[in-house]
Amino acid sequence: MANASFYQSAGFDFSNDVRNQFLQDKGLPLPKATSTGTTIVGCLFKDGIVLGADTRATEGDIVADKNCEKIHYITDNIRCCGAGTAADTEFTTALISSNMELHALSTGRKPRVVTAMTMLKQMLFRYQGHIGAALVLGGVDSTGAHLFTIHPHGSTDKLPYVTMGSGSLAAMAVFESEWRPNMEKNDALRLVTAAISAGIFNDLGSGSNVDACVITATHTEMLRNFVKPNERAVKERNYKFRRGTTAWKMENIRSLVVDETVTLIAPPVGGDAMDTT
Repeated sequence: MANASFYQSAGFDFSNDVRNQFLQDKGLPLPKATSTGTTIVGCLFKDGIVLGADTRATEGDIVADKNCEKIHYITDNIRCCGAGTAADTEFTTALISSNMELHALSTGRKPRVVTAMTMLKQMLFRYQGHIGAALVLGGVDSTGAHLFTIHPHGSTDKLPYVTMGSGSLAAMAVFESEWRPNMEKNDALRLVTAAISAGIFNDLGSGSNVDACVITATHTEMLRNFVKPNERAVKERNYKFRRGTTAWKMENIRSLVVDETVTLIAPPVGGDAMDTT
């Protein structure tokens, strides 16, 4: 009979909690979760889906990229917005995009949005949240328009309008007050722009420009840098100063040229002459 200790026990594992308590008793700082910033949204309208995202990528307190692309390609009729760790969202969506293409080739049918959602949630659940990808998935297939949120632990929601990221509360306030069923395309696009702008101006982790993507049954339109509310203005003054404005207190010039004397040595007399180069 095999030893039962070889098998992992079912249920929750609290070993990390025991470890953290041990570290705290020793006076060591506890591990902290990384705070990430982004605002991503999506909403249904009469003919399809509108997705939106800001373009700021942060590295701690530093803005690492002012024009990061957060709306990722899944298939021709499906897109996925990513919040969280940039590498996790980019490579997770790229992997699922590849799997969706293989699925379409093997079945001979155009893949559905729910298939992409199932692949994403199963992958994220398998890694128990260690992949920091919070996703907004939207698309249109033969069954209609579908919009999902997928959390890093694998849980999902299907709603007519969704927000995720650190600016999600500001964006949700816009949707809750202004979203209506069966909106026209331009109204939905304007609403998504307002929701992302609310995240940009009320959340330090979100910023720069507004990206949008409109998906219908016949067409997918990617609107890169659709709105630029934070374009850098021209400086009012020129800060070039004329020579001599700042006085020199000391000057020291060193010569880096070294004089070298080369002495030629005559070859020895007698014997075979050596080839020299």
